[in-house]
Amino acid sequence: MSRRSGILEFAVLGLLRESPMHGYELRKRLNTSLGVFRAFSYGTLYPCLKSLVSNGWLIEEPGSAPEDALAASLAGRRAKIVYRLTADGKERFEELLSHTGPDSWEDEHFAARFAFFGQTEREVRMRVLEGRRSRLEERLEKMRASFVRTRERLDDYTLELQRHGMESVEREVRWLNELIESERAGRDQRRSDGDPASGLPHDTTSSGSTPGDRTAGDRTSGDTDGLPGHRGTTPPEPSNDTAN
Repeated sequence: MSRRSGILEFAVLGLLRESPMHGYELRKRLNTSLGVFRAFSYGTLYPCLKSLVSNGWLIEEPGSAPEDALAASLAGRRAKIVYRLTADGKERFEELLSHTGPDSWEDEHFAARFAFFGQTEREVRMRVLEGRRSRLEERLEKMRASFVRTRERLDDYTLELQRHGMESVEREVRWLNELIESERAGRDQRRSDGDPASGLPHDTTSSGSTPGDRTAGDRTSGDTDGLPGHRGTTPPEPSNDTAN
């Protein structure tokens, strides 16, 4: 499985964990909630769905609205198929959600992982955020070194493009620093509120919680452009500079 198809599998399982959807609705959610998938087509999505069905992670069901099925029949079209997550599919998503390796730090995969931080354990979130920050700091160091080596040979516009790339990476590093500090503050707050005898917090929903502690159910209908569990914390656009 390619890296990109693996990201799509993860996102599809995560969205279907919230509720069953038909293909058109699923693709719309991928486009609006997970901007990294705006370039995906039906030609990419449906083979992924078929693969997930064959693996036993999804099941196909006919559309639940009788009038839709009747209208489709009269028009000579097939009724819409609804995709539902199976118990094995939920287990597969939980397995993918716990991954914290280098793939989860890359531009596209990180954006998808961040979208489901509301369903991710705090320690996993911390490892992914710190890994992403480390990857970007390495990228930034290489970009700065390249800028120093080539600045005398480049025209003003190319130099401005390189500066823009570095500023984008610097901005994301600052954003990651803020998120990491927020996660740490929430963890420290929960520890200070815990019962000394048991080591358990009295209230896991205290003000020490971080944005990532909200689940997808906390969103309102007006949050379709945001990320699940992170209302108001939309990440900067990932930096895809070639000078890395």
